[in-house]
Amino acid sequence: MNYLAHAYLSFGIPEILLGNMISDFVKGKKKLDYPAMIQAGISLHRSIDEFTDRHEATSKAKSYFRSDYGLYSGAITDIIYDYFLANDQEEFTAENLMSFSTGVYSDLDLFSIYFPDKFRMFFHYMRLQNWLYHYRYQEGIQNSLRGLAHRAAYLTETEKAFKLFQEHLSGLAFCYHEFFPELKSYSRNRLSELTEGWQ
Repeated sequence: MNYLAHAYLSFGIPEILLGNMISDFVKGKKKLDYPAMIQAGISLHRSIDEFTDRHEATSKAKSYFRSDYGLYSGAITDIIYDYFLANDQEEFTAENLMSFSTGVYSDLDLFSIYFPDKFRMFFHYMRLQNWLYHYRYQEGIQNSLRGLAHRAAYLTETEKAFKLFQEHLSGLAFCYHEFFPELKSYSRNRLSELTEGWQ
């Protein structure tokens, strides 16, 4: 899953949110440098990714991109799932998505002393351009896919991926709706396991 989903699946706990958002920037045993609740957020992020990757609906979603993008089809699907989450009327309206997004930025700011160096600049642009809210729009997804191409070592373009996203919108939406309620339930249970006795 991408950043909106990881933020949402932190269930309003700021330390979990921080760990969930920085996890990709924390390698190996570096996780142990953080307080226990932030470590739990990092572990939750990794559990979410594992659940997502092995789900049958995700395999179907990735199939729309696999022939053109190979292993990057997973990262592309993660970004596109955020579009459907941002537009999921069971989870967000435009107004509460904006409120949620600004709240995430404010909560993360409280723990900025724990930001990994690479995340610090990443977060600056995320907040400045309000990425979490703009996943609601296809243009926001296009920009996020371009950002993926900029960061990835062996990915030169994502314009075709964006066109495939538009062409297969209904099929991808079906994958998301088949998958996300299960992920939400799994994530809530996994968070309870990780934080048992702490809250």
